[in-house]
Amino acid sequence: MDAFASQLIAGRPVLGLDLGTKTIGIAVSDTSCIIASALETIWRTKFRDDAGALLDLAHEFDACGLVVGLPLNMGGSEGPRAQSTRAFVRNLSTLTPLPIAFWDERLSTAAAERVLLAADASRKRRAEVIDKAAAAYILQGALDRLGYLRTA
Repeated sequence: MDAFASQLIAGRPVLGLDLGTKTIGIAVSDTSCIIASALETIWRTKFRDDAGALLDLAHEFDACGLVVGLPLNMGGSEGPRAQSTRAFVRNLSTLTPLPIAFWDERLSTAAAERVLLAADASRKRRAEVIDKAAAAYILQGALDRLGYLRTA
């Protein structure tokens, strides 16, 4: 995270990604990189289309970096989903100069679900927003760490 932090540009936001098998949840930070907000969910198709949609959003928001949730197993090991995420990022990194960091996403969807349940969101509404809410949770964790690094 230290190397990622050193590549960020002040006054520009960071995008957070929750890569699922069917969807990609996307969140964006404010320009001070303090607060993450859920942005949108895109349905996955082909890598080139998915990458194009992500890079279009990065350009639209003038993002200076990407934080990608890494789906580790509960014991901290990497399984097939983590390997798939790493492969996606490896391919994406060939298409953009933006720095990309991984962030442990264990229980991010469960945390987002709890927040949505506490807000009394209907089952249908939760299904519509869970991926981008998880992306915001992932991004917020990374932003909190970046904030700590700035003060340390």
